[in-house]
Amino acid sequence: MREIVLDTETTGFEPSEGHRIVEIGAVELFNHLPTGRTYHQYINPQRLMPKEAFEVHGLGDDFLRDKPVFRDIGQAFLDFLGDAKLVIHNATFDMKFLNAELGWAGLPTLPFDRAVDTLLIARTKFPGAQNSLDGLCRRFGVDNSMREKHGALLDSEILAEVYLELIGGRQPDFGLAATAVRVETRSASLTVADWRPQPRPSPLPPRITEEEAAAHAAFVARMGDGAIWNKRG
Repeated sequence: MREIVLDTETTGFEPSEGHRIVEIGAVELFNHLPTGRTYHQYINPQRLMPKEAFEVHGLGDDFLRDKPVFRDIGQAFLDFLGDAKLVIHNATFDMKFLNAELGWAGLPTLPFDRAVDTLLIARTKFPGAQNSLDGLCRRFGVDNSMREKHGALLDSEILAEVYLELIGGRQPDFGLAATAVRVETRSASLTVADWRPQPRPSPLPPRITEEEAAAHAAFVARMGDGAIWNKRG
C-alpha cells in the first residue's frame, strides 16, 4: 500500500482571500515504511509574503521571487502523488489550498476522501489532549529539535514518524505477504517482486566442538528409540 505524507506552507489561511501555497513537502511510504522518495518544491505565490507568514516559515519575497509558479509544477506534483492515499495533519486546510491551486491551474482536483487526517486520528485517540504536531512529537518521543521554522518537507518527515505511532507503532503489522517492494539506494531505485531467501552459497561452519557433539549423541542414546531426534533422523 502506497501512501504520501504531505504538508504545505502558505501565505495565509484562506485561498478565497488570495492566499497561496509557497512550499510543498511530501514523503512516500510503502506498507507504512518510508521508501526514501520525497517531493519538495518552493513556489512563487505571485504576491507579497505577509509579515506573520514570514515569521512562521522564514520564506521571504526575495527567496521566492525566482521560484516556479504553481501551474508550472502542478502536473509533476500530481504525478508524484499518483493514486496514493494522502496523510495530512489537519487535512481540511491543506486540501483546501491544494485544490484551489489545482483548480486555478486547470488541473484535476483531489477528492477529499483520499486524505487520512492525522489530527482527527489523534483527537479520537487522545480526546482533550494537545494534538498539534509538536504535541504529538512530545507524546511519542519523536525528535523535532530541527523544527525552528515550519518547513514542509521537514514537517512531512516528522509527521510520517508520528503517523506510524498513531496507527500502532513502527510495525503496525507483520507485513509478511510477498508483495512488490521498492528499494531505494543512493544510485538507483529497484523494485523486487516475490522475493524469496536463497540457500547460502556455502554452509556455515559448525559451532559445537567434537566433544559437545559426542556428549549430545550419548544423551540421545540414553533416551532410547522414542527420542524425537531419532524420529527426525
